[in-house]
Amino acid sequence: MSEAALGMLLRALKLPAFAVHNEEVARQAERGGWTFEVYLRHLVELELGERKERKIQRLRKDSDLPSEKTLATLDAERLPAKVKRQLPGLCEGGFVDRAENVLAFGLPGRGKTHLVCAIGHELVRRGRSVLFTPTYKLVQRLLVAKKALTLEEDLKALDRFDVVILDDIGYVQQDREEMEVLFTFLAERYERRSVVITSNLVFSRWDRIFKDPMTTAAAIDRVVHHAQAMPPTLELNTSDKCQDYCNA
Repeated sequence: MSEAALGMLLRALKLPAFAVHNEEVARQAERGGWTFEVYLRHLVELELGERKERKIQRLRKDSDLPSEKTLATLDAERLPAKVKRQLPGLCEGGFVDRAENVLAFGLPGRGKTHLVCAIGHELVRRGRSVLFTPTYKLVQRLLVAKKALTLEEDLKALDRFDVVILDDIGYVQQDREEMEVLFTFLAERYERRSVVITSNLVFSRWDRIFKDPMTTAAAIDRVVHHAQAMPPTLELNTSDKCQDYCNA
């Protein structure tokens, strides 16, 4: 069989790395006296490595994460000691496996968005599907879907993401329709998928977002349950995460 014919068969089997590297690896195997098993294992490792890289590139493109807000560009010296200790665990993604949420509260300019984006980039690097979106954009997207009677389908499309990062939840325009679709989104992901939220509004002020007291309480309950929180100092402190909610 010719090299061209073999390459076509390998591509038909969706083994592009085999097709690209086969000749080179065969020469290495001949020079090194490899067994067939070693030769085949080497090709398989190349194939798996390139598949992983292609997947990460696809996930990064789909994530809409700001390319410049990575862990490498994060000024870790600005982070309190508790955040530094918990950041590696968040980047590993264990909270995603447990369908937990991450909450970042603080005034504008404290670095909340950069921090959660850095976590998002690390999750993508580990093969997790992430979507970053300003909250108002997600709400507008869901409103359009609702008016087109395709809200259920759009929620299913969002469900394919392991993590959705909602940036600046406090800036939603806060009319009833917007409140309803945002609540529906949070309820759909409850205990199944993770949400990462940044906000300049503590829980006691979330009535500005959801208006109705019962809806506000229900939304906070779904967000807080199974969550790790970052209060205004960006200090992760799970023991204090319900304080504002409970005092509201």
